[in-house]
Formats: sequence, structure tokens, C-alpha cells
Amino acid sequence: METLLTGKNILLGVTGGIAAYKSAELLRELQRRGAVVRVIMTRNATRFVSQLTFSTLSGAPALVDSFPETAPREIEHVELARWGDLLLVAPATANIIGKAAAGICDDLLSTTICSFDGPQLFAPAMNSRMYQNAAVQRNLKLLWEQGVELVAPVSGWLACGESGTGKLADPTWIARAAGWVIAGGPNREERRCLQGCRLLINAGPTREPLDPVRFLSNRSSGRMGYALAGAALVAGAEVTLISGPTALKPPPCRVIAVQTAAEMEQAVADNFAECDAFIATAAVADWSPVPSAKKLKKEDGAPALELQPAPDILARMGERKERQLLVGFALETEAGQAAAQSKIETKQLDLICLNHPERGLEGEETQLTLLDARGGMTELEGDKEAVAWQLVQRLAEQLV
Repeated sequence: METLLTGKNILLGVTGGIAAYKSAELLRELQRRGAVVRVIMTRNATRFVSQLTFSTLSGAPALVDSFPETAPREIEHVELARWGDLLLVAPATANIIGKAAAGICDDLLSTTICSFDGPQLFAPAMNSRMYQNAAVQRNLKLLWEQGVELVAPVSGWLACGESGTGKLADPTWIARAAGWVIAGGPNREERRCLQGCRLLINAGPTREPLDPVRFLSNRSSGRMGYALAGAALVAGAEVTLISGPTALKPPPCRVIAVQTAAEMEQAVADNFAECDAFIATAAVADWSPVPSAKKLKKEDGAPALELQPAPDILARMGERKERQLLVGFALETEAGQAAAQSKIETKQLDLICLNHPERGLEGEETQLTLLDARGGMTELEGDKEAVAWQLVQRLAEQLV
């Protein structure tokens, strides 16, 4: 499977924090997505995870010394900077953040950071008190202003036994962000193509209860909506994700969890007025049963289900539309293009993505036909994260 990272060269900087053990998982995730990874460690990082671990996993020596005993053929940090398509530092401690912000070069990783003129991505991880320290926040701001992309730490239990913000973001999310940063190119303005935009995205299936323990649902995994939310975050958007039940870890945006179509409609309605675009990727139920108050039992025979229409969320938002861009998703088993075109007109959509049922429900790849209100048509196919980035660029064309 080809992804945004297939064939890309990534320099993975590992620094001296307890989260360094997660960098091994991150390395594997980058490789799974097709990247070639070389590891640069600080001396303190080797106190948490050995060089041998990263050398074995990457298939190349994990580098630490600026002045190795055996003289290199080229100046090490310059050669590394030429080789890499992306410099990813994870975990990024307060120490390396301060060095990078100030331009201090006193080891191999810091000199490589200073030499690297391609896209850089830092994933901070540290105690919450350190993360909130004014100097650390100032340094993060300086890095941001210098063009470095950041994957914010998350809240959770920390190594010190406290709970707070400072935990390394999930390695899968960091790897996804790396793909989108590379896809955005070396120009910061191109990468941040949705800067200042507010996106409302719904995703996943809904569950309509039959009785207190059973429900009707569908096979939607939510992957496309979650990928869009993540890509939009990297592109600079403020994202609210309204999600039905999924097994996915959401990107670090505002998330509203719902179960039923009615709950999803209410959440969308509550947030619609403030958004610049509503992207409806969710597979919302068309019908909702009138639920039994008690569990349906086999010995009582097959139940006669009474069905009622579930709310058509996209149509109702079309009626409320003022300045918002509306993007729908549709899955049809026959006459798909005609049905999708009809939905553009009846629901007042600007774009609609026609899913092909044999692809795109549960897997990591998808095939979409993108139709717009002016009659344009584009075919999109491949890894959902790559397709998500292409959709983000189409949104930017109409929003910015």
C-alpha cells in the first residue's frame, strides 16, 4: 500500500526523556508507512533506550557522537541534513526545544537541526510543570515562528505519578502528522492552507437501539472522517469532530462523542453556526427502530420492527446554510453518480464525495469520485490519509 510516507527519508531525533521508549514504536509505524528512517540520539537518550535497539529496528547505525572515533567520509550533520525529507524530533524535551529555539549546536542532533532546511516536526513530551513553564512556552512559540510544526502533548498519567498535559502524543498520530507535513511541501504557507478556518466534521456510524442491549448500525469505520480531521489540523484549521462509536484514537482536536442519529444531529446543529465548513463523512442511519423497553427474547418469536425515519442531518444543515461550505459523502450501489448529483441540488451542497462500496468502508484505502456544484468531477483513490490531504486542498481553494 502506497502512503504519503512511501519512499521518504525521515531523520528521527530521540532525546532524553522517559517517552523515548515510544520512539521505537514510532519508528516502526513510520516504516510500516513506507518511510526510510535514520535515528539520531542524544547522549541522555541512550540512558533510556540503547543505540542497539534503534540500530536494529532501523537497519542503520543509530548516531550519537558529533566526533566519532572513525572519521566519516562527510561532515555528519551536513550529510544527514541533505539526506532527510523531514526532521522529526520525538520526544522533544525542554532541553532540545530550548537549544533549537536559540540555535545552540553542541551535539549531533542540535547541529543537524540547525543545518536542516526542510520541514521539521517536534513532538514535545515532559512533566506538565515543565511544559507549562513560561520559558518552554516561549521557546515553543519561537520554534513555531521559525516554521517548525508541533504535535502537542496530551493529558494523562506521567512518569512522575502526576496527571497533566505533557504525555507524548500517540505514535500513530505523530506518523500521520509527518505524512501530512511532507505532503504540504517545504513552504509553510502551503502546508497551513486552512489557517484560521473552522471545520465541523462528523464521522463514523450511528447506533439506533432495538432494546436496552441491541442496536442497528453499519460497517463504517470512521477512518475517512478521522483522517480528514487530522489533515485539517495539520493544515491549520480549528476542528470539531462529532463522532459515532469507533475503535479509532481521535486526533488532538475537540471531539464530541455521540451514539444515535438524533444525538449527532443535535451536536451538529449546536456547532453549525460557528463553522466555515461542514464535512459530513458520517454514515448516519436512514431508519431508526422504535426501541423496546425490555430485552427482546428469542422465545417470544421474531419481533415486528417499527421503523421511523432518522434525521437527514445534511439536508437540515442545507436549509440553515448561510456562508458555510457544505461537503457530503454518499455511498450508492447503483446509479451512484446520478444519485450524488441529485443530492448536491436537493441538499444545497458545494461538494459531494461518492464512495464506491467495494472500497472505503473498513479498510485503509478508499476510492472516491468528487463532484462539485458546477459540474466538475475528480477521481481520488488510494490511502485514506493521502485522499484526506487532497480533499483539504480542495477545501482550501474554496475557503481561503
